[in-house]
Amino acid sequence: MSAMRSVLLVEDDIFDTMMAQKTFARFNVPHQLHTAFNGEEALDMLLGRGGAAPIEPLPELILLDLNMPRMNGLEFLAEMRATPALRDIPVFITTTSDMDHERTAAAGFEVSGYILKPLDFESGADLVDSLSLLEKLLK
Repeated sequence: MSAMRSVLLVEDDIFDTMMAQKTFARFNVPHQLHTAFNGEEALDMLLGRGGAAPIEPLPELILLDLNMPRMNGLEFLAEMRATPALRDIPVFITTTSDMDHERTAAAGFEVSGYILKPLDFESGADLVDSLSLLEKLLK
């Protein structure tokens, strides 16, 4: 039996988390969706620290909200990219806006795309990035 493919969603909004779970189910995405409430919790889950069981194998990609309490998305990205075991995991930023300064700030961290929330794969200005995300998940 092969190990479960997974995605880590780092998101502090419960509605956005539920929408992502529904979308994964609707498109039959063959991945387990792990969820973390902020960057700190996400790192604990990825590295198996702070009493968290490590996600194994590591997620194929991370969906990351930038605006979160405790450790925000950019702080998480900086730490993640500085950690050899995690450095190469693709990251898609989830955002409620087309705010350019967020994109500029995240650009230094090699992000794979920007997904407007709530995640729906079917519409919106981010369709190209959404479909490239879906393609990565379904391949």
